[in-house]
Amino acid sequence: MQELKASIEALLFAAPEPMSEKALAELTGASIKDVTAALRELQDEYQDRMGGFLLYPLAGGWQLRTREEFAELIDKLHRPVNNAGLSPAALETLAIIAYKQPVTRAVMERIRGVRVDSALQSLLERGLVEEVGRLDEPGRPILYGTTTKFLIHLGLNSLDDLPPLPDEEVL
Repeated sequence: MQELKASIEALLFAAPEPMSEKALAELTGASIKDVTAALRELQDEYQDRMGGFLLYPLAGGWQLRTREEFAELIDKLHRPVNNAGLSPAALETLAIIAYKQPVTRAVMERIRGVRVDSALQSLLERGLVEEVGRLDEPGRPILYGTTTKFLIHLGLNSLDDLPPLPDEEVL
């Protein structure tokens, strides 16, 4: 088990994105059951050790991430070149896509009451949304959905982790 945990740790450390249990099992040659047990043990060990990072289930996989209390310190290390956040229009459009996906541009514009061209382009360029198909109706409009990068940036394991909408549905 110790060798499997070390192998998983090395893979997770080197991986740029979360890795699924299936992928870890394929790469290590272990069963998914053993990989799952090793991940849980590693998660407990990191939690107990109180070190600088933890093992998180994220976007349908697992990723080593720094503890939240070190965010300010890490920010000092990685001074972003483009510190501009999303505009209110882009945030509104992103929320519509997240909750209504797959969704067309026309539906987004009907909900927002204005055109979404610029906001949608910004979200596409940042890799937070993507084209996920086409609607089977005249004109075959593009359907949009969120990406794994969206889940990672919001710290979500899946879309089920999105907060519920208020009782009065706004989207």
